[in-house]
Amino acid sequence: MIVLPTAIREAILERAQEGSPEEICGVLGGEYRPDGRSRVRSQYPAENVADALRTRYEIDPERQLEVFERLEDRGEDIVGFYHSHPRGPPRPSATDAAQATWPDRSYLIVSLEPLELGSWRWRTDTGSATESDGGGDGGPDERFERERVLE
Repeated sequence: MIVLPTAIREAILERAQEGSPEEICGVLGGEYRPDGRSRVRSQYPAENVADALRTRYEIDPERQLEVFERLEDRGEDIVGFYHSHPRGPPRPSATDAAQATWPDRSYLIVSLEPLELGSWRWRTDTGSATESDGGGDGGPDERFERERVLE
């Protein structure tokens, strides 16, 4: 489960709407718990530098490093990442699964039609899941698990 304060949720939703029809992206900072409740305390927008901005996202590597250093300076953890699906559902796509690289971190996804937000954790074990999407190479040891979003 992930705790996402209302102000941060609204900022991400607004940015996703303003960025449409392109995908937006960023980093979530705060208190990270691999098997429990992570708490978002900050969000850092990043430029999408993917080659297909309407259907993919890639966080600018220099910005990502800058954010990671800032989080460390503030005593915060990397809770996860967020991006939008301007024309898709708020769940991981096959591309999202293929590019996921941070085990147990949250991947927040914003859908614009309708405006909705979902959160998923990238798992690399075979624990139980209530709702999952295949991941990576489609093997049973990699997948996204849906997580509850609390305010």
